[in-house]
Parts: sequence; structure tokens; C-alpha cells
Amino acid sequence: MFALIKTGGKQYKVAHEDVLVVEKLDAEAGDDIAFDQVLLVSGEAGTTVGAPMIEDAAVLAEVLEQRKGDKIIVFKKKRRNTYRRKQGHRQLETVIKITAILPKGAKAELAGKKKHKVVETSEEVVVVPAAKRAPKAEAPKAEAVAAVAGPLKFLDAPQGTPDDLKDISGVGPVLEKKLHTLGIFHFHQIAAMDEATLTAVDAEIGFKGRAMREDWIGQAKHLMAGGEPLAASDREAKADREEKAAEAKAPKAKKKKSEE
Repeated sequence: MFALIKTGGKQYKVAHEDVLVVEKLDAEAGDDIAFDQVLLVSGEAGTTVGAPMIEDAAVLAEVLEQRKGDKIIVFKKKRRNTYRRKQGHRQLETVIKITAILPKGAKAELAGKKKHKVVETSEEVVVVPAAKRAPKAEAPKAEAVAAVAGPLKFLDAPQGTPDDLKDISGVGPVLEKKLHTLGIFHFHQIAAMDEATLTAVDAEIGFKGRAMREDWIGQAKHLMAGGEPLAASDREAKADREEKAAEAKAPKAKKKKSEE
């Protein structure tokens, strides 16, 4: 048995267990999809031709991978105008494997599978196992951060002079302001956090897990002990800040001496 299907503005002749490359589909590797634009089905029972599509027919397939095709070179040239343009392009493609051809009663059969969720689109019916489309957990907000922090008690104001949180790898002026907004001003606050608290803080400032990956807790303890910033770029940035601060103080000292 074989069928003719339409997807991505193209027509394909497919049979059971065929592997083919089509234009990119909105699905992930491992997803099951069903093409409902079937133009023709031919088998032992005869040939059915659609007008233009066969009603209630479908072809099931499994997505093997999402990839880019081979590079093609687009070169344009105009004579006597010194005009030349060279550009590369790689088309987005989806590799699929045909798993079944359903000439009749396709939608009823798909609806009968309780473990699948059927989502209809303009060109194909996407059948996705429910386990793969579990809703994502929402990132904890400010209230969740406070709840997780518990006894840590983020501060309303710094205790004395705040520490330079930019010495921690990955923290710049913007992230430092966000940490100050949460009431985090000192290295000892970060050093006292547990993993759950740091994860909640990371989610609140939108750092995408880097706080744990870059070991902010370990860095804070290292800096509390008088150590230098671990990253070379951070050490250079600290040296630049200290140099600028010294230069800013120098004119004031000269001014005081001249007044005396």
C-alpha cells in the first residue's frame, strides 16, 4: 500500500516504514504526527483518489530528527557593474518515518487513543504523547524567594558598606542592582544560602541556572576569606574599579592641600 500526501507545499509518495525528508514541521524528535492531507491511497482493495483530498484519511509518521540540509551557495553577478554577492543557505528539514497508512476512519481511530493528544493544524494533525507535553513549572517569583529563604531574612538595607557583588563571576552592574532589590548586599548572605534558596534567587533574577553552575556559594566564601575573584576577567575589572576610585580620590586630596 502507498499514499500521496501533501506537506510544506509539496507532494510525497509514501509507503509503510519509508524514511523521508520534508520541510520543517512544528514537532520534536520522537513525536508522532499524522498528515491529514492525503491525495491518493492505493492498495489491495483498490485505489482511492481524493477531490482533491480523501476525507477522513491520514498517514501516521514518527519524527526522527530536526536538522539543517546541505549548504547551497547563492551567487549573483552583474556584468560590467562590479556587482557580486555570495551567500550560503541551509534549509531547515524534518526527517520522518512512515508508521501507518489509514485510508478510512483515521480521525476516529486517533481520537480513540487515550494516551495521545490530537492537535489539528492547517496541514497536519500532530499526535503528541501526553507525557512529552507536560506543562512547565513556573519559575518562583519574589514571594516564593522569600518563602524559600525563610530564616535567612533578606535585608531592607545594607549592614554598613555593601560588598562589591560584581566580584562574583557573571555578576555585572545590572545583576547587582537586581540582587540589591531582593535585599542581598553582602557575600555572607550568599555564603549562608542553601541550594534551594540560591535556585529561587537565580530564577527571580533570570540567570538561567548559572548561579548554581558557577558556584556562587563557594565564590562568596572565597571572597569572604579575602581571596581574589576567581575569573581573570573579574580580577581585571576589580583592578580597573580600584584604579578609577583612586584617581577620583586623588584630585580631592590635591584640592585640600592647595586650600591649606
